[in-house]
Amino acid sequence: METVVVIVGAGPAGLATSVCLNQHSIPNVILEREDIYASLWKKRAYDRLKLHLAKSFCQLPFMPHGPDVPTFMPKDLFIDYLDAYVTRFNINPRYNRTVKFSTFDVSTNKWRVEAENTATGETEVYWSEFLVVATGENGDGNIPAVKGIDTFPGEIVHSSHYKSGHDFTGKNVLVVGGGNSGMEISFDLCNYEANTTILLRSPRHVLTKEAVHWGMSMLKYVPVTMVDALMKIMTAYSYGDLTKYGLSRPKQGPFASKLYTGKAPVIDVGTVQKICDGEIQVINGGIRSIQGKTLTFENGSKRDFDAIVFATGYKSSVCNWLKNYEYVMKKDGFPKAPMPMHWKGEKNLYCAGFARKGIAGASQDAVSVADDIKSILAAIKH
Repeated sequence: METVVVIVGAGPAGLATSVCLNQHSIPNVILEREDIYASLWKKRAYDRLKLHLAKSFCQLPFMPHGPDVPTFMPKDLFIDYLDAYVTRFNINPRYNRTVKFSTFDVSTNKWRVEAENTATGETEVYWSEFLVVATGENGDGNIPAVKGIDTFPGEIVHSSHYKSGHDFTGKNVLVVGGGNSGMEISFDLCNYEANTTILLRSPRHVLTKEAVHWGMSMLKYVPVTMVDALMKIMTAYSYGDLTKYGLSRPKQGPFASKLYTGKAPVIDVGTVQKICDGEIQVINGGIRSIQGKTLTFENGSKRDFDAIVFATGYKSSVCNWLKNYEYVMKKDGFPKAPMPMHWKGEKNLYCAGFARKGIAGASQDAVSVADDIKSILAAIKH
């Protein structure tokens, strides 16, 4: 099949890119390996999840949230929004298409994309002038290789497969990772009366939702250094000194850290208070080894656990199938060009949703990619 643009991935970035292209009447096809769009939200998000950013930062192009929508949306309400988006703009991804191989064909100046139709077992070949990688930052769940992990008799689950603490009541559970998922899952487990311990591998900023909303709004008008200085004052007032509870902050400010390293501040949903009250235990460092139920930590301590939840992020799988990834990506599967031109590569290769700026970043990428493709096609015609 031939088309102008092939988009790989039907998450928010892929859906938004297709809509933006359609606004310019540019033919495009979305290939999605799952049997549904937005699979991360529909299949791999835990039950109590709420969007950590205000609704103004969580909307897609051409469809803002209405005034009746709460500032911080629960997962199900955001999924309803995505459903309405797909319906309104009549987006029709091709599901069960796992892209196995993609390369730039020099003889035709086009991209050749091979996808397996997992429903039929057939291999499909797509040719396009432009290729957009929209598989997003959250590709494959990352569970680190820990010595002896194969001897652990209990449940091991990645955060992308965690749903609720209901099944862990009364169990000793270790949550590895102190980002937003790890902190919120720890809170959820504690609410279901699991004996919860969180392993913090590095210092993290902890902010309230209101502080993050205020800070992101201020960044439109003042430098990041000034916003971070104000954040430091606000967090000191809200939380005081948390180091005695095992929670330390990085030297770099929360928004500068997000901007330059992609590491977002933790938006507190009540976890900090439970840590301060002793309901959630904190261990700093990493796991040295596992022997049966017994885990030995880098600080030398040993503890027995019934289950481990790895909130240890994701690995980008782009470079496994994109053979000319160097046109837009580094080996780690993230853009090689710095912002704000991270989305544009060579040979008409683009990426959307890799800005580490959530839904807002994916939306901006989609608009930029579609506008750029439009300008290239217009130049060819003239």
